Amino acid sequence: MSFSVDTLDHLVLNVADVEASAQWYVRVLGMQRIDFESRSGVRVAVHFGAHKINLRPKDYDTVAWFTAVAPVPGSADLCFVTQANPNEVKAHWLALGVEIEEGPSPRSGARGPMTSVYCRDPDGNLIEVATYP
Repeated sequence: MSFSVDTLDHLVLNVADVEASAQWYVRVLGMQRIDFESRSGVRVAVHFGAHKINLRPKDYDTVAWFTAVAPVPGSADLCFVTQANPNEVKAHWLALGVEIEEGPSPRSGARGPMTSVYCRDPDGNLIEVATYP
């Protein structure tokens, strides 16, 4: 192969309600909301570290927003990394009324063993927050 990728820049989540999703990612995961201009108008994203998640409304025109073949809310399984203790993640979510799906549980990530806590976002996407030792 003549090249390989280095890192993830952004991803797009198809969502039922952009405002509800943006608020959830800010409140539950501590991300920052960004509104930005595109050729098809103003879009909303959430930003963390050197990455962003564009929030694409499920009923948005797939011609205006070049996207996946089957853009469906609730079909993602995302893992985020934190330096916080997994028990702190769980306590934070419980204090916000977020239902814990599982964890803290040992898992294997891209960098090796990690401990993860799971919940779901407003669309039902599985959200994993992992801590490496």
